[in-house]
Amino acid sequence: MRPALELRELRKAYGPLAVLHGVDLVVPTGKLVFIIGPSGSGKSTLLRCCNLLEVPQSGSVWVDGQDITLSGVNLNDLRQQVGMVFQSFNLYPHMTALGNVTLALRKVQKMGKAQAEAEGLQALARVGLTDKAASYPGQLSGGQQQRVGIARSLALKPKILLFDEPTSALDPELVGSVLQVMRELRESGMTMVVVSHEMGFARAAADHVVFMDQGQIVEQGSPQAIFDTPQHPRLREFLTSLGQR
Repeated sequence: MRPALELRELRKAYGPLAVLHGVDLVVPTGKLVFIIGPSGSGKSTLLRCCNLLEVPQSGSVWVDGQDITLSGVNLNDLRQQVGMVFQSFNLYPHMTALGNVTLALRKVQKMGKAQAEAEGLQALARVGLTDKAASYPGQLSGGQQQRVGIARSLALKPKILLFDEPTSALDPELVGSVLQVMRELRESGMTMVVVSHEMGFARAAADHVVFMDQGQIVEQGSPQAIFDTPQHPRLREFLTSLGQR
């Protein structure tokens, strides 16, 4: 089976500052790949290259066997296939949870109101928020807002979901509800790439863990290999600094 996502020799720079140095990564279909590393190591930039929110200088990004870095790729179509959940929830405050979830269905997929609402309610059910469909973001906790953000991506039925620090803006007691949704998505077979500092979740739920440092993948492997028997000194130092060793 071909990978859901593949990065080949990916390079990205902002002016003279090189952020990614020829990164290769394969994400198999139906797997949860977790990316860890110190701040400034290029994790979020790598993630944003996966749906061309950041355009790499060179190299290629393959989604389901298609090189999306070629000219002529429809970005609207691409971003429905490769959904993204951000650190900040980015919800429209004047729209209900259901309104936020159905917006892209109606505007991008041109779906009728009744069908969009049925699909939206289904997506909210997947994140345990059917009862909050009529609530506005200001009436929801941070964890609930983030789950609406996940439902918004799920409603488009993406092939891959990218998560960029999905819990870092949340109070600690709200983190668990978001991680539980991600765990259930993994069990349902959703392909996910997650950048996060939630090491306990990476240990428990990831299929594959990637450690980045200074714009490169330094080491990758199973959670057990990465956390219990790290090989590279930089990875050992990183885990020690987080109290993981």
